[in-house]
Parts: sequence; C-alpha cells; structure tokens
Amino acid sequence: MITADIVAQIPLFARLPVGRQAQIASRAADVRLQPGEWLIQEGEVPAFFALLEGSLDVTKTVAGTEQVINRYVPGDYFGELPLLLGSVAVASLRAREVVRVLRLSPPDFHALIVGSPEISGELLRTMAVRVEHLQQIAVDAPVATVQVIGHRWDLPSLTLRDFLARNHVAFEWVDPEDPVSSSIVALDGFAPADFPLVVLHDGSLLAAPSLRALAERLGLQTAPHEDGYDLAIVGAGPAGLGAAVYGASEGLRTVLIERHAPGGQAGTSSRIENYLGFPAGVSGEELSARAWQQARRFGVEILIAREVTAIAPSATERVVILDGTDRLRCRSLVLTAGVSWRRLGVPELDRLVGRGVYYGAAQTEALGTRGQDVFLIGGGNSAGQAAMFFANYARTVTLLVRRDGLEATMSRYLIDQLQTKSNVAVVPHSEVVGAHGDDHLESIVIQDVRNGRERVQATAALFVFIGADAQTTWLPDAIGRDHNGYVLTGRDVLADPAAAEHWRLGRDPYLLETSVPGIFAAGDVRCGSIKRVASAVGEGCMSIAFVHQYLEAAAPGHDR
Repeated sequence: MITADIVAQIPLFARLPVGRQAQIASRAADVRLQPGEWLIQEGEVPAFFALLEGSLDVTKTVAGTEQVINRYVPGDYFGELPLLLGSVAVASLRAREVVRVLRLSPPDFHALIVGSPEISGELLRTMAVRVEHLQQIAVDAPVATVQVIGHRWDLPSLTLRDFLARNHVAFEWVDPEDPVSSSIVALDGFAPADFPLVVLHDGSLLAAPSLRALAERLGLQTAPHEDGYDLAIVGAGPAGLGAAVYGASEGLRTVLIERHAPGGQAGTSSRIENYLGFPAGVSGEELSARAWQQARRFGVEILIAREVTAIAPSATERVVILDGTDRLRCRSLVLTAGVSWRRLGVPELDRLVGRGVYYGAAQTEALGTRGQDVFLIGGGNSAGQAAMFFANYARTVTLLVRRDGLEATMSRYLIDQLQTKSNVAVVPHSEVVGAHGDDHLESIVIQDVRNGRERVQATAALFVFIGADAQTTWLPDAIGRDHNGYVLTGRDVLADPAAAEHWRLGRDPYLLETSVPGIFAAGDVRCGSIKRVASAVGEGCMSIAFVHQYLEAAAPGHDR
C-alpha cells in the first residue's frame, strides 16, 4: 500500500504539504512487476507513474524496430506527456528487475496538477524536454532501409512494393528510367528478367527476388522454430490475429502462418470508422500493426511469406505442409485464410492487372494517381473507403455501380462522407466491359446496364471491388465446403450430407468446428460469416474457447 511517507520520498512530491501527500497516497495504486513484465505499452491508455524500486526500460518502435530510448530509476516520474497532450502512450515501459511503481489514474493526475501549481510547472518543463527527445529520435530514424528499382507498369514490382509497405519495411522506389537510379546501382548489366531489383540497407542487391527470399534477407521469420505446436493458424487477417492473441495469451504454443502480410484485406482499408473503441476511426494498417505487436508480445510465432499447400489430419494431430519442404505438427488448427478479390472476367482487364488495373485498394499506387481521373468499381464499404482515400490524390474519383445507388450496399457514414468530397462522383447502372492500352491502361469501356450503350473513358487507373471468393481448393476433401468454397462449421456440417460423412465423433461439431474434429474456421472463409472486421475478430477470439474444449476432450482419459 502506498503511504504518505512513500509519496514524500519522490522528489516531485517532496515539498508538498503532508496533507497533500496523504491525499495522493490515498488515490495511488501500488503496482509491482517481475523482470520482463510490461508496465504499459505504446498505444495504450496512459497513466501517471513514479518509480519507487527497481528500474524500467523505455522502449519505442522506430523504423519498425523496438529500441530502448531511456531508462528510469527510483525517484523518476513519467506518463505526463500523453496525459497532457491527450494522446495514447507514446512509449513502452518494461521492468528490468523487480519493480515497484506508484500509479495515478488520469482523473487523479489532472486533479493533482490543478491543485498544485508548482508541480504543474515542473511537469511542463519535463514534458518539453521529452518532446525534444522524441523529435530527435524521429529525425535520427532511417528514412529508407530498402530500395526497389522497378518499372511502374510491372506487376512483380507492384507486388514487392505492396509486400514491403504492408510489412512496415521502409523503402524507396526508383523507376529504372529515372536518371537518379544510375547513382544507386549500375543497371547496364541487368536483363529485363532481373527486374525488379532490391538494394538492401547493407548495399547487397537481389534480382527479382521471391517474397520469401526477400523476407529472409530482411530478417522476417519464415520458418517455424518448433516441430510441434498446440495451435496453428492459417491466415493473419483480423480473425487470425484475434485467434493468435487469445490463444497465446491463454498459454497455447501458437504459430500464425501468413503468405503475404498481417492484416488481410482489412489491412488495406484506408479508414475504418465503425470499429468499437476508435471514435476517430483507425486505418486497417494501424489496426493490423497493433494486433501484430500484441500477438508478438504474447509469444506468437508469425511466419511471413509462407503458404500452406496442404493439411494432413490424423486421429491425434494435424500436419501443416508449407510451400517448400517445411512441415509442422499441431494439436489444433484454425483456418482464417480469408478471401481473395473476385475478378471481373474481362480479358482486356486481366492483361493489364498491375499496369493500371488493380484488385483492392493498392495504396502504394496513390502517388501515381495525383492529378489523374481514376475509376473504382463496386458499391461496398471497401470501395467507399478507397474512394475517400484516393480523393486526396486524384483529380477526380468515379465510383461505377450496377445498382441505382449505394444505399443497399454501403454503410451510411461512408455515403455521407463521400457526399462531402467535391471530386468524387457515383455513376449508377454502370459496368466495365472492356479496356484499351498496350503496356498500361489507357481507357476503359463503360456500359449502361439498362440499355447496353457503351462509352469509352480515358483513365490510367482502375480499382476493382466487386466482392471476394474463398480460395480453399488446397484443403483436403475431409473438410466440408459449400458450393462457393466457404468452409462449413457447426450445424452446417451435419446439414450437408457430404461433410457429415467425415464426422466420426458421437458429439456434434462445436460452433466453429469443421467436419474434421480439432480443425476450426473463423472469419470471411467460414460459410455464413458476416464480412466485417469486428465480427472476424470476434470469431477468431471465440474459436479459442472451442479449441480449449477440443483439447481437453481429446486428452488421454477423456471421452471425446
């Protein structure tokens, strides 16, 4: 328990009247930590602290890497900066040894500074020093760690840039036709097949690297550290990240396998404004990054640039087969592979994918749309969020929809926001039936679905959001799916004759369990799921409750 005598030992409070010290003691929490435990993490709701015993490392993520930027010793106080600025915690605090900390909640902190002018002045002086320190850290941070040299209208180059951006690796893109590139690397000895080129921070060069090869050179984990796990999760979208955080936090040895980058399709959303707990909205990238950090903090192994090619279930375990030769065993498995953007099926457009035609937001192409007239196809939330984003760069943004408006397919808040953008237009009863261009998109053919009339519209960028499909052909036949490839779970398993044939237990499948006991599905890949970020996170977290039930029932001596 914090007493007035303990408060008096803190230099900041030493000159306060005894009665004031006693008041602080009555409102303070007595926090004790073991070595390695976190007091608070960057991005969390802040509080005010004073260190009584032990020492704390102050860490901050800088250029994608966690760095120790300071160290606190007994008598130091901290936390005033985010509280006075009204922000989240700007750094993380981790115990180096056994630690004891005095903690004041935000309301008690604000009451303290209102009633103590001398403390307010000291806090403001300290805050100014710390702001200067943070500014210097930002200035000293490397601007770019990787350089990508590739043609603008080259799909592999786009893929690499997107991979780096979504894995939060700072990079600079240089077009080979730009004279600046000659000062970076001699390009004369390279054939067209060598592009894109990647220059790493140590000066080494990779020619047309695979995502896995690039990930390995960047230090991202691509191979499992263990042979076996309690839980394997396939897909690091919102559902997969939710399952990983809950699984690892509850003591399960957890591995999360992602073929591209954490966040899934939600990670490309420029702004999600109806996600609980973020009143000002949050980008899909930021939400995914926070969840990724949270999963790593609980000890989740996250494999990047690896694809699951097959699953071999047996009576006691599941074997996950990765591209290449790696295999890993797991006692339970959660499928959160999400979905892939549905293609338009127009040959002229397929030929120009990555060269002006993009499926999804492709935010790395935002600067390329400056001053351009760009078109988006789709009337859902993803299209609306992308339109809001590209409106900040393009001269005009046109949404093409087959229906007579957006009301039936888009959230009201997005419709209202789009109406505030003078350079955004919605054209109903329209679809794209053709395209023109040699090495890149130059124009599209738009058809009026009511009368079949066509018109040609010049544009260098078309973004397509017409829904998504499950890509589950790699799953074994024992895992039941509907006619669209979505994974059947719970009662849907027994309602489907083909899937029910594979169910061998005397009990019914758990709510999110597939037709193979111990294999679960959550998020967009699951039949009947609600295609929203919040519901995907909820299903991912909920799946862990069923994983525990399955593991307990499957343990020796239990009746399954």
